[in-house]
Amino acid sequence: MRQRRLVPNLRGNLLDTAATTRYSHNSAASLPELTMRVHEPFHSQAPANQGGPRARGEIDPRYTWNLNDIYDDWSGWEQDRAKLEEFVNQLGAFQGTVQQGADKLLGFLKLSDEAGRLFDRVWYYPGLAFDLDQRNNEINARRQQVEDLAARYSAATSWFDPELIELGQETVNRWLSENIDLALYKFHLDELFRQAEHVLDEKGEHLLALAAKFGASPSQTYSMLTTADATFPEVELSDGSTRRVTPGTYSSLLRTLPKQEDRQRVFQAHFNLYKQFGNTYAAIYNGVLQRGWFTARARGYDSVLERKLHRHAIPTSVVHTLVKAAKEGMKPLRRYHKLRKQTLDLDNYYLYDGFAQLLDHDTRYTFDEATQHIVSSVAHLGEDYQNHVRDAFEHRWVDVYETEGKRSGGYMASVYGVHPYILMNYHGNLDDVFTLAHEIGHAMHSELSDANQPFTYAGYTIFVAEVASTLNEALLLDQLLEEANSPEQRIMLLQHAIDTIAGTFYTQSLFANYELEAHKLAEAGQPITSDVLGDIYHGILTEWYGDAIDHEPLYHVTWARIPHFFHSPYYVYQYATSFASSAALFDAMKSASGDTEKGEVVERYLTLLKSGGSDHPMELLKRAGVDLNDPETVKAVVRRLDNLVTQLAAELKKV
Repeated sequence: MRQRRLVPNLRGNLLDTAATTRYSHNSAASLPELTMRVHEPFHSQAPANQGGPRARGEIDPRYTWNLNDIYDDWSGWEQDRAKLEEFVNQLGAFQGTVQQGADKLLGFLKLSDEAGRLFDRVWYYPGLAFDLDQRNNEINARRQQVEDLAARYSAATSWFDPELIELGQETVNRWLSENIDLALYKFHLDELFRQAEHVLDEKGEHLLALAAKFGASPSQTYSMLTTADATFPEVELSDGSTRRVTPGTYSSLLRTLPKQEDRQRVFQAHFNLYKQFGNTYAAIYNGVLQRGWFTARARGYDSVLERKLHRHAIPTSVVHTLVKAAKEGMKPLRRYHKLRKQTLDLDNYYLYDGFAQLLDHDTRYTFDEATQHIVSSVAHLGEDYQNHVRDAFEHRWVDVYETEGKRSGGYMASVYGVHPYILMNYHGNLDDVFTLAHEIGHAMHSELSDANQPFTYAGYTIFVAEVASTLNEALLLDQLLEEANSPEQRIMLLQHAIDTIAGTFYTQSLFANYELEAHKLAEAGQPITSDVLGDIYHGILTEWYGDAIDHEPLYHVTWARIPHFFHSPYYVYQYATSFASSAALFDAMKSASGDTEKGEVVERYLTLLKSGGSDHPMELLKRAGVDLNDPETVKAVVRRLDNLVTQLAAELKKV
């Protein structure tokens, strides 16, 4: 999974438009009962290392992080932490003063940026160190100190938005025109006033803040029911062995079971647990829906979707266009699953069969081989970009191997003024290679943004975050397919690429379709029960996949297994839009008629990466040549998938 941890929004505190992000990745299933190539709080799974994790001292330092790029030692960190505490007090002292003139407003904004730059270092030094050994309580205590400081920062600056709104946009605009230094913050200040109509008076905001304390209850209840209180079943397989099926082991089990009867046993055991608590899951999800509709109405929005998208000036039509175009573009994905059914020689083909490998073939890559492939593949993006990627590998941006106490999964964390850090648990399989290319894409996005934007605009939104990462994957696939010297290698590469498209684009679009229908119920005051939600989800599955899959009753409860429905509604569609954007850019690069035209496409793309959060994401994408209101943008994914399935069919005939 690609995961996210948010720190206090010290990168442009005005509107929470640039929260620092961590990314994590794991391979996704190609069918929608489990596919979650998405960000969520730290809890990823990594492939098991058969030999067990090594001691950290056994690893060549070249393959480990150099945290001395942030601080030489803990004394330097302690000095900056104390300095940050002073900044928090100074920021709080500005309360009641920004209305006195442009200089006071500028002073607050500059100090906020200075605090944010410092916070990046103070936050990540213990955070990254702890992830290298999560058994270290001393480092964990330091990390918790920063979390406490972050909460104090938020409290010390909570007065700013209402105080500025009270000052009025006319006055602020006059100050912007008169003060060239203040003009740097124009976009952030304009954003605050754009959203001002949805900000309540002091009493209203206070009531919503009190109500927010209850807002986390549905998500917490879901987590407790699904992980803490559930009794996970054990399944006896056809060879007589038993396996315990948990949310963390479910997909990995399905990927390693060659017999359909075993996959069926795992599937049924797993989802019978969700069926057992179906009414409870429906009640929890109803709480999520009602919470969202309450907040939307309280702030004057016509729908939950409008409230979610308004923050970044994204029209609701983008989600509707995505769902419609993805649904209409299902033909190549249905063709893929019918091809899988034929190849696996199955009489019936179910959701869980989408996890099975088409061939028992595995090419291994050393880390150095993987880096060589990645560096070579990004040559299309120019020498400067390629050199940045090479520097990342040569200057210890990546902590490569699994070691004792190290957290699982992988992510990218960007420390402003230093460089990005990438955590891996590398074992050398194909998924690891693409994960590395993916995270390097995130790192280059952050590196170019940080190098070209002031701190206040260096952070970028989730809406564009997956563009660079998935474009890197597409470039790598292209190269590996060219270099592959056997049908077996090409088949594994093509299956990986197709499953990535299915999981990142089609499944997230299907999820968005479900969320639209579920929220309509709440917004219309309709009953929301387990049967109602199951009928919606099963109906959408049938509509999207048609006769490509056979149906069985437990599909009716598979919606209950998707954590993002409960934790972060209307979130996952952004992975599909980012993927569509990168597919459109990849198509433009590949179809360019000459070096000049290709250079123009690449330059527009690099400008997107360099722009950070300096404008609304839709505007940044349009300058790069991508219009997500245009169905043709989404169809770029459909064309790419169709081409890959055609290639796969041809290769399968050779073996």
